[in-house]
Amino acid sequence: MPANSSDPASATASSAAERGFKTVALLGPTADPKVATTLNALAQHLLGRGLTVLLDGNGSGSLPAKAEATTELDIAARSDLVITVGGDGTMLRAARLLAGSGVPIVGINRGRLGFLADIGPKEMIRRIDEVLAGQFQRGSRSLLQVTLISGGVTHQSLAVNDCVLQKWETGRMLDYETWVDGQYVNTHGGDGVIVASATGSTAYALSCGGPIIHPSLDAMVITPICPHTLSDRPIVISANSTVEIRRVQDRATKAQVTCDGDMLGDLNLGDRLLIGPAHVRVNLLHPKGHDYYRILRSKLHWGRGALERRARDDEDEE
Repeated sequence: MPANSSDPASATASSAAERGFKTVALLGPTADPKVATTLNALAQHLLGRGLTVLLDGNGSGSLPAKAEATTELDIAARSDLVITVGGDGTMLRAARLLAGSGVPIVGINRGRLGFLADIGPKEMIRRIDEVLAGQFQRGSRSLLQVTLISGGVTHQSLAVNDCVLQKWETGRMLDYETWVDGQYVNTHGGDGVIVASATGSTAYALSCGGPIIHPSLDAMVITPICPHTLSDRPIVISANSTVEIRRVQDRATKAQVTCDGDMLGDLNLGDRLLIGPAHVRVNLLHPKGHDYYRILRSKLHWGRGALERRARDDEDEE
């Protein structure tokens, strides 16, 4: 039966189907009561629109019975759209799962800071209905391919934000070299180094004094962590470059490699850490009217005066 234009639910379902959004997967840390409540409300809404809803089978016990349990490995194959509920960490997890699949991601922000998940819980239903109706802005983000060669064994991982080499379990300094496309750059001493994508420039790298890079730029930034020499500054390079990091002194210092906060392994003397372009991208859908600079103003509390404060308060309430 054709959708009745006077029935919002039927109209939304028809519009979503026409755009290929027939099956929607929901991801979020259900152990968090706020996230679980939001996921439940969103699942009920989508089911009411006649869409198929997929949920992670490991944490969907308290969610609607009509939703279908699935595994993370099957989400890319079965879903047309993925909606995450949580912070940027949830978005990063989804992005790595969906990298290269073409399945788009929409983020509902239930975290604290959040530059990727840009829909507030109070506007969630309205914004998701707009997305289902085709009213959104597309975004595409590049990923990093990280390769750790340690003891003759190769470990690999994708990173959306960054790869971090950092000392641990010691107060001693970490000594390392950086190379870019086979050319020697510098020998560093400090707590470690961050190699971040443009997306990750507003994450850990920013707190270490790195620049903000607009996500549309194909660039990476190498940012030292607490460098021993104050002239050791962040450097922006092409996203098509390959960065190599090598340990140069032991000093009994342990150093670990993480990708988007997930442990990849230890970097020891004689090991090699390579960070370069992954040649796969992740697709994001932003609500209509998405403004990257507005997000920066809101999250970083930029601006002075009554008008700026009022605008910031309005953004925080959304």
